[in-house]
Amino acid sequence: MIEIRPVLQIVGLFVAVLGITMLLPVLADLIDGSEAARADMRSFLASSLLCTLVGGGLAASAWGRIEALTTRQGFVITTASWLALVIAASVPLYLGEGGLSLTDAFFEAMSGLTTTGSTVVTGLDGRPPGFLLWRSLLQWIGGIGVIIMAIAILPFLSVGGMQLFRLESSDKSDKVLPGADDLAAAVFFLYLALTLLCFTFYWLFGMEAFDAMNHAMTTVATGGYSTKDASFGYFVTDEVARGPLDVVAITFMILGSLPFGLYILTLRGQGRALFQDSQARFFVGAAVLFTAIVAFRIVSSLGYDPVEGTRTAAFNIVSVMTGTGYATTNYNAWGPFAVGFFFCVMFVGGCAGSTSCGLKIFRLQVAFNALSVYIQKLSHPNRVTVARYNGRPLDESVFRSVLSFFFIYFAVFATVAVLLSLFDLDAVTALSSAGTAIANVGPGLGEIVGPAGNFSTLPTGAKWIMAMAMLLGRLELFTVLVLFVPSFWVR
Repeated sequence: MIEIRPVLQIVGLFVAVLGITMLLPVLADLIDGSEAARADMRSFLASSLLCTLVGGGLAASAWGRIEALTTRQGFVITTASWLALVIAASVPLYLGEGGLSLTDAFFEAMSGLTTTGSTVVTGLDGRPPGFLLWRSLLQWIGGIGVIIMAIAILPFLSVGGMQLFRLESSDKSDKVLPGADDLAAAVFFLYLALTLLCFTFYWLFGMEAFDAMNHAMTTVATGGYSTKDASFGYFVTDEVARGPLDVVAITFMILGSLPFGLYILTLRGQGRALFQDSQARFFVGAAVLFTAIVAFRIVSSLGYDPVEGTRTAAFNIVSVMTGTGYATTNYNAWGPFAVGFFFCVMFVGGCAGSTSCGLKIFRLQVAFNALSVYIQKLSHPNRVTVARYNGRPLDESVFRSVLSFFFIYFAVFATVAVLLSLFDLDAVTALSSAGTAIANVGPGLGEIVGPAGNFSTLPTGAKWIMAMAMLLGRLELFTVLVLFVPSFWVR
């Protein structure tokens, strides 16, 4: 059996820390001082007390020294901590004056912590600052959590080919989180620095400080929550400010989607690490190609000005590809080609070890390599062909992990889409809702859940299905699904 004490201790600590973090929205509401803010402040205070006591009590009851964690404990901790944090994060949303039901509060918290960005909240422009800040904080916390999970945990769990990203100095035994303290500290300070830099540019180019901080957190986290119902489009209606703000957002969405491990290597003196990485080059090249295709389409067919069209295409392609989910325009109005193209792009995702989502670039590269090797063997059966990734040969375990991930990924997507269609949703809404949930993108397609829509009108059952799909997508599927295998719990 799995020793559960370390699991309870770590999960309890996470919940307690999240409870303490709820004091930040309290401070924002206190500064605002309006009647709505004071009511919101009381809900956050009560939630903070509850979560801190429950989490602290759970950690204290299981307290003890943790020498190392086994792979099986790593699976349990990853899923249990994420689910516990979502439940805790939904408490102030449910208790607050915003009128969110239990389902909506859970959906919003899950969407926030998984950096999906799908929302059921309307009237954002008039919400208390504490409420808006909490949504942004959830995405910021989820973003750094994903990075640490992808760099320090998933490689040791061999999830979907993530074993490619074990640090060279890592212990090769069946233990999780080697050197996690130093790694977490380095990632945290880098993540914080990028957020502050993004905030500075947003503020300098015209955003109010509060809006700039919220959008900086959700941009670097590639989450996409906004303080406005019109999303990022609210800030780019002024022609004077439009260009600079678009460029800032595009830049930091891309920076958030590149491997943070390479940033750390660059800062430690390996200056060419980021530029030599095939995954980073592939990601940037794909973003440029997709932007060129959409820009050509809307300039040639819809009469956009070339500069305007290119900037608009770049923003929305990068936003969807990275899973951020900001929108400056309703790209559903660009016609069937755009709808189909954006539907495909939402699955691509960013790089492994980033805040981004989707299939991940490295898996696409491995899949292309596997296809290339297979074709070469068909044409030259006696030829010895070795597939490589970043100059290193790929063994069969990586191929199996990646191809298995592809199969499960699209099987889960199809299952979720079918389940959503049982609620009488039209095909575009069901398919895009399933895609945006499993790929953690944010807006879907169509009139209901598209960039000009919202998920608030979906049936209750559909929201719960989507919330579970968000968790599966964010935790790389196998991390959750393995817990449902009976033999996992028996040594």
